[in-house]
Amino acid sequence: MKLIEHEKQGVEDWRPGVATRMLVSAVNGASQLCVFEQYCQPGLGAPLHLHAVEEVLTVVKGRAEIWVGDESIVVGDGHSVLIPAGTKHGFRNVSENEMLHMRAILAAPIFEASYDDRAELSRRYVPNK
Repeated sequence: MKLIEHEKQGVEDWRPGVATRMLVSAVNGASQLCVFEQYCQPGLGAPLHLHAVEEVLTVVKGRAEIWVGDESIVVGDGHSVLIPAGTKHGFRNVSENEMLHMRAILAAPIFEASYDDRAELSRRYVPNK
């Protein structure tokens, strides 16, 4: 068993108006999962991208438009969307004045994403060895 104290984990600005806290990944000992949370200002979120593995996006608080492939849905608190591996997807906060709190779970311990926007920064969470 390994205890991970989230309040001690930092929050990173991934892009203007979008902050991310990596909760569980290979960095802190995970071997099968990556779990992180994002806090998005109104109108902002994650641009179109894909992962090589399956992902679950959950709206913890707020309302999000989530698009997966050619489909789009608006969901609120307590709803999850399953995204198949290799499928382009993204989301945005559709609220005019409320912060969106999302949780994402990836079926891999290392976060990797391929973005349509080549200007988007790539990030990898791997252990320092």
